[in-house]
Amino acid sequence: MTGRAIGRGRAQTSDRRRGVMGWVDVRGRRLGGWAFILNRATGLGVLLYLYLHLVVLSQLAVGAQAWDGLVHGFFLNPIVLALDVVLLAGLLIHGLNGIRLTLVGFGLVMSRQKALLLSLGVLAAILLLIGTLRFIADAGAK
Repeated sequence: MTGRAIGRGRAQTSDRRRGVMGWVDVRGRRLGGWAFILNRATGLGVLLYLYLHLVVLSQLAVGAQAWDGLVHGFFLNPIVLALDVVLLAGLLIHGLNGIRLTLVGFGLVMSRQKALLLSLGVLAAILLLIGTLRFIADAGAK
């Protein structure tokens, strides 16, 4: 095997042969390919957040004063609030794209994948805007 696959009348390097770098190769990507890259990246981001979340929750074992100090000294920092918005964006992208992939996997929207992806992207943007405004309002109240 030469590591080349034939597709659409021209020779292309097989994705299986490129390894991890094939995940982020921008050449010849269509909208579905970009959705695939975003799904991988946001999945890794959510996994990283899960581990960080467990480390932060371990502060509860130290005591109430340590937890209160962490909340008031760290979580209300504007940089951390901006990271909360990034987390919300990652969760929305990953979750809504997962719904799209499930529907496509069941064969329900095979001919409407692009429209579904774009409409879920608009929904994610609206929800992200609402969440961001909520974060700002909650931070201003404290």
